[in-house]
Amino acid sequence: MKNLNIDFEKVNGLVPAIIQDANTNKVLMLGYMNEEALEKTRKTGKVTFYSRTKQRLWTKGETSENFLMLKDIKVDCDQDTLLVYVEPVGPVCHKGTDTCFAEENKSKTAFIDHLRGIIKDRKNNPSDKSYTTSLFAKGINKIAQKVGEEAVEIVIEAKDENKDLFMGEAADLLFHYLVLLEAKGYELDEVMGVLIKRHNK
Repeated sequence: MKNLNIDFEKVNGLVPAIIQDANTNKVLMLGYMNEEALEKTRKTGKVTFYSRTKQRLWTKGETSENFLMLKDIKVDCDQDTLLVYVEPVGPVCHKGTDTCFAEENKSKTAFIDHLRGIIKDRKNNPSDKSYTTSLFAKGINKIAQKVGEEAVEIVIEAKDENKDLFMGEAADLLFHYLVLLEAKGYELDEVMGVLIKRHNK
C-alpha cells in the first residue's frame, strides 16, 4: 500500500475515517484515526481507531471479533480525511446491524468492478498460471466463441429447475462477457450508458 500524505496537524492529530465495504461500496461507519492508529491498521490489516471516549487505540472487533479487514486506504484532496475500504467480519455496529446507519449490507454487485480490475491486470500483466491470461492469448475470436458457448449453456440450464447449475452457467457467462469487453477495449460503464440512454427515452 502506497505512502499516505496526511496532514494530522491541521485536525489536531485526529482525522475522520469513513469505512466503506470494498465489495458492496456501502458506507459502514465513521471513526477517527491518529498516526498511531493508522500505522497499526496498515501493519495488522485490521482497522484500528483512536477512541475519543476511551482515550486510547481501539481495534474494531477486539472484543466481538467482528473485525474490519483492511483492503485499501485513500486520502481526500485536502489530506485530512480517510476513505478506508474493508471486508467486514460480521455485523459492524455494536447494536448488531450491518452498518452504523441501520442499513443492510448485502449487495455483491460492486464486486464486478473488483473482478474487472483483475481481468484488466491479467491482460496487462500476463501470468502463465492464469486462465484469464490464456483467454487473451487465444485472441478475440476464441474469446467471442467462448461467450457464445456459455450463452448456449445457460439457455440449456434455463429449461431445467436446477438452480445451482443455472447459477454456475450465469457466472461463467458474465465472467467471459467481461473478458470480451476488456479484449475489445470497451468499458462496462459504456454498456451501462447505452442502457441508461434507452431507459430515459
